[in-house]
Amino acid sequence: MSAISGFLIVKPENGGILDLFKLLVLKNQESEAKFLESCDGDDGVFEEEVMGDNRWAIVVSIIARKVIKIIGKPMEWTGYLVEFILNLLSLNGNFLGLAYRFFHGDVVMPQRDSETFISAIGHLDGRIDLYKSDMLLKDFNEPDFHNNLLRPEMGNQVLLDLCMMASKLAYENAKVVRNVVNLHWKMHFVDFYNCWNDYQKEESTQVFILCDNPKDANLILISFRGTEPFDADDWITDFDYSWYEIPELGKVHMGFLEALGLGNRKNTSTFQENLLVKNVKFGNLNGLDASTASSEGYKLFTSNEQVGLDQSSDKKPIPAMGERTAYYSVKSKLKSLLQEHKNAKFVVTGHSLGGALAILFPTVLVLHEEEDVMQRLLGVYTYGQPRVGNRQLGRFMESHLEHPDPKYFRVVYCNDLVPRLPYDNKTFLYKHFGICLYYNSFYIAQKVDEEPNPNYFGIRFLIPEYMNAMWELFRSLIIGHMHGTEYKECWESTLPRIVGLAIPGLSAHSPVDYVNSVRLGSMDLLR
Repeated sequence: MSAISGFLIVKPENGGILDLFKLLVLKNQESEAKFLESCDGDDGVFEEEVMGDNRWAIVVSIIARKVIKIIGKPMEWTGYLVEFILNLLSLNGNFLGLAYRFFHGDVVMPQRDSETFISAIGHLDGRIDLYKSDMLLKDFNEPDFHNNLLRPEMGNQVLLDLCMMASKLAYENAKVVRNVVNLHWKMHFVDFYNCWNDYQKEESTQVFILCDNPKDANLILISFRGTEPFDADDWITDFDYSWYEIPELGKVHMGFLEALGLGNRKNTSTFQENLLVKNVKFGNLNGLDASTASSEGYKLFTSNEQVGLDQSSDKKPIPAMGERTAYYSVKSKLKSLLQEHKNAKFVVTGHSLGGALAILFPTVLVLHEEEDVMQRLLGVYTYGQPRVGNRQLGRFMESHLEHPDPKYFRVVYCNDLVPRLPYDNKTFLYKHFGICLYYNSFYIAQKVDEEPNPNYFGIRFLIPEYMNAMWELFRSLIIGHMHGTEYKECWESTLPRIVGLAIPGLSAHSPVDYVNSVRLGSMDLLR
C-alpha cells in the first residue's frame, strides 16, 4: 500500500465561460489546467482519460456545479420557506384548517428540529409504518431468521422495505427519527449523528442507528441521509466528477469520501492519512484519552497532524482535534453494539447520496482490515444511489460482498437521474457494481447488470423519458384507486411530477416511487 495515489479534482470556480469554450472546442491546455488539478499516481493513465473525446462531460459537470452554486442561497431560502409552509399547513389542518385557526387566533407555528417538524421529503411521502410490520417483528424473533433472509420469500421484501423506510426517515431530525423508530416501528433507537465535512466546513452528513431490540438484538441498521432537495452542496457533490485513487483498491468519488469525513481535497494527503490503516494514530485529543475519543467518534489524526502542521503543504496550520466525522462515529458505535449484541448482524442503507455513503462505509471497513466487523455484515441496500468508483473498485468489493451469498443490492427506479451520475465513460471510468434491482414505471422488477440508459443523456431515450413523465403524472392521480388509499399521492407529491415534465428523471428520484417499487414490485426475480 505504499504506491503513489492519483487524483483528479474538478474546480469549476477557477475559470469562466471563455475558458469552458477553449476547453471543449479548442482543447486548450491552459484552460484545462484552470479547471483540473491532477496527479497521475502509478498508472500514468490520467492524460489518456482527460485528453479523450469526452471532455464535454467535464464541461457539463462544471456548468451544472456553477449554476447550482449560483442558486445555492436562493435554494436554501426556498427550502426554509417551503418546509415552513408545509409544516404550517400540516399542523393546522391544511388550508381550511389554517384559515379557521387564523380567525380564532390559535395558529400552531412550526418549530424546526422539533418532534412535529417534518422535512420536505417527509411531506412528499407521509407513510411511516413498515410494510406488514407484524410479520417483520415476528421474523426477527425466529431463530433461523438470518438463514432465511436471503431466500426468495417475504423476508427479502420486508427487509427491502425496512431499509427504504429507514433511508427515507434519515431525512428527518433526530426527534422525529426517535419517535418513529420507538413508537411506530417498536424498535430501539440508538443514536443520531450530525457529522463534520471538513471540505464544506459544516455538519452536512447525517446518519442514525437502530436495533430491533434494546437487548439481545438480532439486527443493527445504519441509515445515511441522502441528497436534500434544497441543499446545493448535496447536489454539487452528486454532479462532482473528482476522484481519489486508493492503491490496490481503485478510484473513489472524492466528494463522498469527504462526506464520510475521510479527507479534504484542499490537502489531498489527508485522504491517504485516513484511508491507509497504518497511518491512523492518536494525536492531540485536547484532554481526552484515546479510548474516550474513539468512543465519541472523533477523527483520529496522524503523526504529522499532531503538531498542527501539514508537512506537505508549506506548513499550513490545521486543527489539532477534528470534529465528529461520519465514518469514525459510526464505526466506533457499531463495534460497541456488535460487542454488546453477540448474535446481531448489521445492515447499511441509504437513498441517493446516502446510498453512496452506505456502500462506501463497508468499503473502508474492508480497507481498514476490520474483518471481525465485516463478518457480521448482513447486507447493503441502496436506493437511487449514484456511482461511487471505477470498475477496479467494483471488482474489489464484489469479491468481499458476493460470497457465499450476495450482500449488496442496488435498487433503481425507472428514469431516476441520480443513479446515472457521475457519467460512465472512458473519461471518468465510474462504474456501478453489485446486484441491480430495476423497477420500471409499472413497478415491474428486473434483475439487471446496469439500468437502461446508463448515462441518462442518450438521444434515443429522450422521447420515451418525456412520455414516461406524462404517464407518471397521470398515474399519481389514479394510483390510490388502483392499489388502495395507502398509495394515494398528496398534492405535495404531484407537484414534483409536474416538474418532471420539464426535467424527466428528477421527479423519479422521489422516495415515493422507491417505496411503491418495493411494496408493489414482484419479488419473483430474487428466486
